Amino acid sequence: MISPARRLAYETIRASFERDAHTERFFRETADERGLDGRERAQAQRLAFGAVQRRGTADAALDRLVDRPLRELDPPLIAALRLGMYELLFADGTPDHAAVDQAVELVKRAGAAHAAGLVNAVLRRAARERATLTASLLGDDSTPEAAAVAHSAPLWLAQMWWRELGPDDARSLLAACNEPAEHAFRVNTLRTDVETTTEKLRRAGIEARPVASAEAKKPAGDARGPSVGDSVLVAPEMIVVEGQTGDVVPDLVAAGELTPQSRGSAAAVEALDPRPGEHVLDLCAGPGIKTGQIAARMEDRGEVISVENDSQRAAEVASQAQRLGLRSVTVIEIDAAQGGMTGFDRVLLDAPCSDLGAIASRPDARWRKSPATIDRLVEVQSQMLERAQQALRPGGTLVYSTCTISRRENEDQLSGAEHWQIRPDRDRTTGFFIGRLRRNDAEDE
Repeated sequence: MISPARRLAYETIRASFERDAHTERFFRETADERGLDGRERAQAQRLAFGAVQRRGTADAALDRLVDRPLRELDPPLIAALRLGMYELLFADGTPDHAAVDQAVELVKRAGAAHAAGLVNAVLRRAARERATLTASLLGDDSTPEAAAVAHSAPLWLAQMWWRELGPDDARSLLAACNEPAEHAFRVNTLRTDVETTTEKLRRAGIEARPVASAEAKKPAGDARGPSVGDSVLVAPEMIVVEGQTGDVVPDLVAAGELTPQSRGSAAAVEALDPRPGEHVLDLCAGPGIKTGQIAARMEDRGEVISVENDSQRAAEVASQAQRLGLRSVTVIEIDAAQGGMTGFDRVLLDAPCSDLGAIASRPDARWRKSPATIDRLVEVQSQMLERAQQALRPGGTLVYSTCTISRRENEDQLSGAEHWQIRPDRDRTTGFFIGRLRRNDAEDE
C-alpha cells in the first residue's frame, strides 16, 4: 500500500517538474480536494517540498548511481528516484526499507513497472553507500560548483553570489536557503497591541515573542548597510511564533488582528515611516500586506493609494483592507510603470524581482529563475523607479524594495542611496533589499 502522504508528495513532484506547476499551489489545492489534513498533510508537505528543494543534490547523487543520464529515464521514474533519494539522504524517521519499497510501488502504480527493478537497485545502493554519498556531496562547498551541489542550488546562482558577496558569505547564504522559514506575524495596531496579542497566544500554549524587544540589540550589519536587527529597521508591531500555531493564529488572522508577514518585508515600511494624514502611494501593492501595514502606521488617517496591475492581486489588496478594517485605502488597477500620479508624501515601490531572498519559503523558486530573469527584471525595475520618483512631491521620501539578493536589481538601481541588505543567514528572515532616498526642490538626491 502507498500512504496518502507519499502519493501526494509524488504527484506534487511530478507536477512541479513535468508540468511546470507551482509546487505550493498544486500541493495546497490537491490536499484540499482530498481532505488531507493533520499529520498526513504535514508529512506530505515535508516530503514534497523537501524533494523539490533538494533536487540538485539528489540528482548529483543519482548521476553517480544510475548508469545513464537522468534525462533518458521516464519522468515517473525520475520523480520516484528523487523522492526516494530525498528520504534516504535528508528525511529523519523514515526506515530505509520503507523509502525504497514505497518508491518502487509508486513507479508500478504510475505504469512503469518495467523500471521497478532499477528503482529498487539504485535506492538500495544509495542506502548502503549513504555515508560516502553524504560526505562527498554535502561535505564540500569550497567552490561554486561544489556549493551548488551541497546546498542544492542552480550553478549560476552560486557563481553570482560567489562573485558579488565573496566565498564565505555565498556559502553562508546558500546554506540558509534550505533552513525552515520563520513564522512571523504583524499585529494590527488599529485593533489591538503587541503585548495583548502575545499574551493571548501564550495563554493558548503558543510560544510567541515580540520582535522589537529581542531584535533591537543585535549588532549592525556589514559596511553596505545595517541589518534588520538594527533598531532603525525593526518594525515594532511584529511577533514571531515558534512551533505549532494551532487554531488560534488562523482565527486571529481571519479576525484581522494578525497578518502573516516576514520581518524583512515589514522593514520596508519601517524605512518608509509613513505618518498619519499623509498622502502615500504603494506601487506593485498586491497582495496588500504592506498596504495594510502602511495604513495602520498612519492610524487609518490620510490616504493610501495602492496600485496593482493584476486584477486578482488587486482584489487581494482590497480584501486585505476589508479584513483589517481600513478606510484610508484606495485600490487602482493600473501598470505601475505608466506613471501619471504626482504629489505624494511617500512612495513605496516593492518592485517585481527575482525573489532570491525568499528561496527558503518557496521550494521550487530556485529552479524557476535564471540570469535571463534578472536581465528582464532590471529593465522593468528601472522604468518603475523613474515613475516612482516622478510621483514624489518635493521633500518626499521614496523607498525601493525587493525580496532578492542581486546587485544588479538592488545596489546598482539606487547608486548612492541609503540602503539595507537583509539576509536570511544573518538576520533569520526573508532576504530584502531596502533603499531610501528623498527628493529635494530641484532634483532627486
